[in-house]
Amino acid sequence: MGTFHDYIPERLIEWAATQKCFWVATAPLDGEGHVNVSPKGVEGTFHIVDKNRVWYEDLTGSGAETISHLRENGRITILFQAFEGGPRILRLFGRGTVHEFGTPEYDELLPPGKRQPGSRAAIVIDVHKVGTSCGFAVPFYQYVGPRDTLTNFAVKTEKDEGVGLKKLWKEWNTQSIDGLPALKTALETDKVPRACITEVKSGLPTHVATKRKAAASAQKAALPTSLVAVLAFVAGLLVAILSVRLSAVAREMLV
Repeated sequence: MGTFHDYIPERLIEWAATQKCFWVATAPLDGEGHVNVSPKGVEGTFHIVDKNRVWYEDLTGSGAETISHLRENGRITILFQAFEGGPRILRLFGRGTVHEFGTPEYDELLPPGKRQPGSRAAIVIDVHKVGTSCGFAVPFYQYVGPRDTLTNFAVKTEKDEGVGLKKLWKEWNTQSIDGLPALKTALETDKVPRACITEVKSGLPTHVATKRKAAASAQKAALPTSLVAVLAFVAGLLVAILSVRLSAVAREMLV
């Protein structure tokens, strides 16, 4: 059954080190905001300092929800679960701190020779509670191998930019989907795609603005179709009523 601790037991430290992936959960303070869960899976990015402190290397992605939530309130939960062997779920509850690419704290944790391609931050978590649960319903999965898509993309993009992916961060990672500030170092570069300048200044990440525009266009496009459907239904209803009425009149005439 489930157990709770004020620290990470040694046996769980050893077990966590063998897992191939983990999940990160955060949320904004606003009750209407979006709760976020992110899977992490690049080998060598998760580190356990001691029984109450862990950290992981945060890699470039299409969003920065975790970073924005930690900047606002610091709350974070890390989850590991067993896909092989005995069932187990491990949760690390804590307070997270973001150390971005280019800061002294980041450089200390991740000197140039130890960084993954696309590295954008080090997330340090002070763990205040540890929970385990059964995991009896988690299915078995067989590990096949790492997925190299993100690594290959980051290697190419870093080579093209020469600024540690800051151009991409500027376009995708300056805010959460709820508008909370995320990466700060992304704003320190002038290498910005022309297409995203207007959206960033307006307070929306480019991908959010693009999705909203697409949704609005789709809604406008759907309106005539919906109107045609309604008119067709009304016309069909009128024809049915008229047919019934004509049939009744015909029967009366025959009588």
